Amino acid sequence: MQTPRTDSPPGPPQPRTALRVTCVLVVCSALLLTLVALEWRPLISLDDDIADTTHRWAVDEPGITHAMRILTDWVWDTWTMRLLCAVVVLWLWIRRGDRWTAVWLGMTCLLGSLAQQALKAAVNRARPVWPDPVDSAHYAAFPSGHAMTATFVCGLLVWLVHYYGAARALRLTALAVAVVSVAGVGVTRVWLGVHWATDVGGGWLLGALVVALAVLVHRHRYRHP
Repeated sequence: MQTPRTDSPPGPPQPRTALRVTCVLVVCSALLLTLVALEWRPLISLDDDIADTTHRWAVDEPGITHAMRILTDWVWDTWTMRLLCAVVVLWLWIRRGDRWTAVWLGMTCLLGSLAQQALKAAVNRARPVWPDPVDSAHYAAFPSGHAMTATFVCGLLVWLVHYYGAARALRLTALAVAVVSVAGVGVTRVWLGVHWATDVGGGWLLGALVVALAVLVHRHRYRHP
């Protein structure tokens, strides 16, 4: 009679695999950043085509546009994500007693937000301009702060759910919510005409890079969990 297998969380990626993923993200992020900064014509044309199409949809579908504004301004707003991160930091510090991980999470979110603002200032890309805008936003366009913040906050929280060995149902739920949130916030920013598609793509790549670098730091601190 065979012994039934227990449902255990998948093991973390091996150090070499994690390092390779980080290197790939560095290369892809740097390439996109360079193309945007140099205003590479094919990329700009693609952005223009996508923006024109989505803006026309946004004007023609005010109900959907209103829903998009609620999602981007409240549900997936950068401050909503930072508040979620702060709640988890307190939970790690008080309930789990894992103060190093709490500080690690808080510092990662802080440094990720600072890096995002520094990149905006360095690239200084103009946002889309419309004669009939459906929404407005401040600061430079690249990278999308909403997309980048959602990516590294959700990515870090999903990783922590796996790290602490949560039940399979909770792991899958956390992953599904994270994927919907990260993809959804990117769609809202393009739909509302406040970001180019490559701003969102850059936010996703850079957010994933923040997660990868943070995980490498955490693994270095706990080499023998």
